[in-house]
Amino acid sequence: MRWIRAAGRGLLVAAVLLAGYAGFGSEPGAQAPKDRGPMTLVTAGDLTHYLGPLLDDWNRGHPEEKVTLVELPDSADETRAQMISELRSGSDRFDVLNIDVAWTSEFAAAGWISPLDRDAFPLHTFLAPVVDTATFDGRLYAVPYVTNAGLLYYRKDILERAGERPPRTWDELARQAKTLAPKYRLDGYAGQFLPYEGLTVNATEAVHSSGGSILRDDGARVTVDSVSARKGLEFLAGGIRDGWISPRARDYKEEESRQAFQDGRLLFLRNWPYVYALANAPGSKVAGRFGAVPLPGPDGPGTSVLGGSNLAVSSRSRHPQSAADLIAYLTSERVQRKVLTEGSLPPVRAALYEDPALVRAYPYLPTLRQSVLAAEPRPKSPRYDQVSLAVQAVVQDVMALRQTPQQAVGRLSRELGSISRKG
Repeated sequence: MRWIRAAGRGLLVAAVLLAGYAGFGSEPGAQAPKDRGPMTLVTAGDLTHYLGPLLDDWNRGHPEEKVTLVELPDSADETRAQMISELRSGSDRFDVLNIDVAWTSEFAAAGWISPLDRDAFPLHTFLAPVVDTATFDGRLYAVPYVTNAGLLYYRKDILERAGERPPRTWDELARQAKTLAPKYRLDGYAGQFLPYEGLTVNATEAVHSSGGSILRDDGARVTVDSVSARKGLEFLAGGIRDGWISPRARDYKEEESRQAFQDGRLLFLRNWPYVYALANAPGSKVAGRFGAVPLPGPDGPGTSVLGGSNLAVSSRSRHPQSAADLIAYLTSERVQRKVLTEGSLPPVRAALYEDPALVRAYPYLPTLRQSVLAAEPRPKSPRYDQVSLAVQAVVQDVMALRQTPQQAVGRLSRELGSISRKG
């Protein structure tokens, strides 16, 4: 999501609430297309302050459909809680929600957001995997706004000195982290291993990279008890057991892990694209001395989890026609370019990743595009919050070496089965 505060650059705008939507004309209870008016957009802390100017441009051209920006806390968990509180109350205050991609299924199943007309948006111009994050039960419930995929950051200077290339497989990563890092008094590898949403992301990436899955059929089928899933969890447990993942990494979220890499304390880091600019900024101890590649897997490039956010229309929206136009504006190629250049957020429009001027300014774009195209969503479920908490608890025990991967997938299968039977 997270947009978690760091992926929060990866999730910077956690909730957009507006009114009006053109794609509702064929839905039961839809308001008339002429229904237009002012809207409210709520976000989880616009840390780069790019959104206000974008909305100012909209407001100048749409004086009768002005958007009011409301910012919620930076934390995605707090933003989600406040959004759900309003939605459960039946309030029509929120019109369009910019939701973490992992929330789409939950919000759709609860009836808080309305299905959208696929033909109202040029989805064929988006990076293909991001569209899947906006669907539930075979229907489109949101429009992709910002995407994200995990990258492997590495100390280019150290690998070059050792005559090594960046790792493409888990074995190569483990070997280099185990043998090279100690020579430079560095920790070998870190991700986001504190028990929060970041641990769910890292564990899901390990399971998917090994060919496994956690849930299928929008949460109806539990698939985690498999050889592939065990192999993915063994990758994480083995790193702790063999020492190339430091125990201190179990306390890292996005920012703690970024700071460790940026301060020159890590050889390898799994994190989101926002790290690239910060690690190259003045004052960074690794500026100009690192690179980024796709996440490794067992036999070659692995599978990242898709991060980012989607724009959805509240089922209580008062002005759906206006909301549709605003969503189209925010996802247009012109505005998506500004989302990247002014907001430091990865856009969803495919063409921007091959724009020569943008690639010169943001050298990681081709790598990010490759990672996004190979990425998969987090497990889809109407009770995603419970699914994520179960994954965190089990994987925390695996990484603390309190439970074997084989025991863990059995336990997780039972817990997820219980969650899927609820309601």
